[in-house]
Formats: sequence, C-alpha cells, structure tokens
Amino acid sequence: MQIILDVSRLIESAQRSSPTGIDRVELAYAKRWCSESRGPCTFVAEVPILGLAALPQAIVAELVAAIEESWAHGQRSTAAAVRRAKLAAPFGRGALAELLRRPAPKAFLLVSHRMLDRPGPIEALCRQGCSFVPLIHDLIPVQHPEYARPGQAERHRHRIAATARLADAIVVNSAATAAELDPFLSARAIPPPVAVAPLGVLAPEAEPQPPAPRPYFVVLGTIEPRKNHLLLLNLWRQMAATLGPQAPRLVVIGRRGWENENVIDMLERCAAIDGLVQETGPLPDREVASILRGARALLFPSFAEGFGLPLAEALALGVPVIASDLPALREVGGAVPDYLDPLDGAAWRNAVADYASPDSQARRAQLVRLAGWKTPGWSEHFAILDRVLDALPRAAAVARQADPGRVATAGRAASAPEDGPR
Repeated sequence: MQIILDVSRLIESAQRSSPTGIDRVELAYAKRWCSESRGPCTFVAEVPILGLAALPQAIVAELVAAIEESWAHGQRSTAAAVRRAKLAAPFGRGALAELLRRPAPKAFLLVSHRMLDRPGPIEALCRQGCSFVPLIHDLIPVQHPEYARPGQAERHRHRIAATARLADAIVVNSAATAAELDPFLSARAIPPPVAVAPLGVLAPEAEPQPPAPRPYFVVLGTIEPRKNHLLLLNLWRQMAATLGPQAPRLVVIGRRGWENENVIDMLERCAAIDGLVQETGPLPDREVASILRGARALLFPSFAEGFGLPLAEALALGVPVIASDLPALREVGGAVPDYLDPLDGAAWRNAVADYASPDSQARRAQLVRLAGWKTPGWSEHFAILDRVLDALPRAAAVARQADPGRVATAGRAASAPEDGPR
C-alpha cells in the first residue's frame, strides 16, 4: 500500500511555541513514515493555487527533527526547515502526478481537519483511485457551537459531511468521538468502517526542580471558554478571601485563545488572586513536564473533549488528575482520576482543599490507582491503523460498488439526521 500523507498543517504549525493536540498527532505520523522501514510513503503539502504537491522525504525528516527539538526545549528555530519545505513544495506537482498514474493501491491519510471543509483536492485524489482515510479528533464545534469561534460550527459541519461522503475508512481518537460521528455516516449505503485508535503519549524528560515551598496545582491548555478556566479563577478568588496567603497556588499554562474576555480580565485585573495565580503562557514540553511533576494535581475542568491529551500527559508523568466527568476523559484516565461535574464549584473547591493537604487521603488513593495505569503508546495506535490500511482495498471496493457516484457528487454533502447531533 502506497501511503500519501498530508503534512500541510505541520508546516504551518512548526513555528508555534504552543502546539495543539492535532499538531502533535501530525508530527507523530510524519515521524513514523520518515522511517523507510514503515513502507512506501509520499509526503504532500498544499500549495496555494496549485493544490497538493509531493515533498522530498529528506526535507520532511529535517522538519520533523527541528520541530521535535523546538517543541521539547524551545531553543532550536524551525524557520530554516519550514522555508525549505515551502520552497520545495511547488516543484512536487509532477512527482505526485506520476505517483498517481501507477496502478498500485494508494491511500491518502489526512490526520488534521485541513481541507475537509473545501474537499476539492481530496476528491481529485479519490477520482484517481486513492482511498481516503481521515483522522477525526472531535465534533466539538458541531455539538457545542457555544464554545467555538464564530463560523466554526458550520465549517466543522462541512468537514464532517465531507468525511461522511468521501472516506473509505475513518480513524477516531476515542469511542466518544466515534459515537458522536456515527449519526453523520447513516446517509451512506454502506457506512465506512470506523476504528478507535487512542492517541499515543510521550512523557518528556523533566528538568529537576527543588520541592515547591507551597502546594500548587496546574491547568494546562489553550485559554478558551470550553476549558472552563473561569471556574478555577473564581475558586481561587474564594480561597484568597478565606485562606489569604496560605491558599495553594494555581499555575495556568497555555496560550490565550478566543472568546475569553472574562478570564483575561481576572488574570490581569483581579487583585485578590495576585501572588496565588501565575499565568505562564505557552512553554516548551520539558518545562511543562517539570512544573507538572511538582504539582499536587492537574486540574482539567473542561466542558467538552474529544480525547484529553493533558490528562494523559499528566498521568504519564505520575501526576494525579482532577477532571471533568466526560466520556472521553474516562476513556483515557480509566478509574485513576477523580471526576467531577464541571459546573459543581463546591465539589472542585473541596477537592482542591483536600489535595492541597500533605496528608490527603484522596490524593494518596489516586497515586495507588495510578501505579496500575498504562500510558497509551503510539505503537498501539499505529498497530490499529495498520489493520485499517490492510483491510482498505476490500472496504473501498465494497463502498464504491454500493455508491459508485459518491465522489462525483461534490455538491451533495451528507448531513446528520434531523434528530442527530447539533
């Protein structure tokens, strides 16, 4: 099977100091297929106006190495590697065209959500005999438009519709995502197979840190309404009033996102939490790991998640987690974390007060449970993907026989049934 892997998002996100979970997944896929032992792979990137074009493997390998170093340590610049990738891409149109003319079976892997809302390049590959396998990370903008930026709900609905119409198989990161996706696939005569492949987690090496003089907690992720930072900031304002300087500290790690005016106002203007709440902004992975290791717990009060990488990363470092009671987070954490309703402020206040205590029974009990937790690995994820790819020729043939015109009907996007997710 000839793999065609899109790395367009990786080129765009390479210079970010705070990569998203999707960025990390595309990096893991690119790293895997940079090894020739993984079988034939052609890396492609989208070139403005021209469309998709092939990239030399050596240039992608250089980009992967630069990104890994930059995201881990925050020291190496990725600018040169990104520039070489962008300069090389326009010259790869012919190489991709030649590849597509070969009769061997081919599969196009798209592990970001790029292009799904404007699927012309994907349709072109499908018409030339490529099977299409996307990785869907979540349906949050569709299911919870109140947490998305303006216009994102409709844009994501188009992505899911294109997935439902064009995919020969689909990979998802959790059974929770699979359940939310299922109603959108019902318009197909034979829905594509959906494989649940949990994402891998690599716990970075942490810088040694002296013991913290005061107990502290960490919240990790982009500052946006869905992450529910406001609950924690109000909780810390209450603790400042009742405990004063004896209250534990809160470290807020992550870039500032969107629709977050109330949270930013509190971070910048609430005098009550001065000295108790520290906003660090985005940090390199190694520094994040060092801060997490000294924390009493990671706090994860999110309203909606497709997987929950911060939870997995904390547990991989041996750090307890207090998390929202969401299906996707329970899939990742199993019985280890303490799960709370993200709206139950009193429960979060009580849990933080308990975990801050040096003799916390709840924290000690979680550490016992944590000893039996298995960190999800990329090898397990790719083993599931390989089974999907092995079965792909037959699955694609069956799907095209059942609906031979689906690729040609670019304007007719499948949508959810009337009683399906909104």
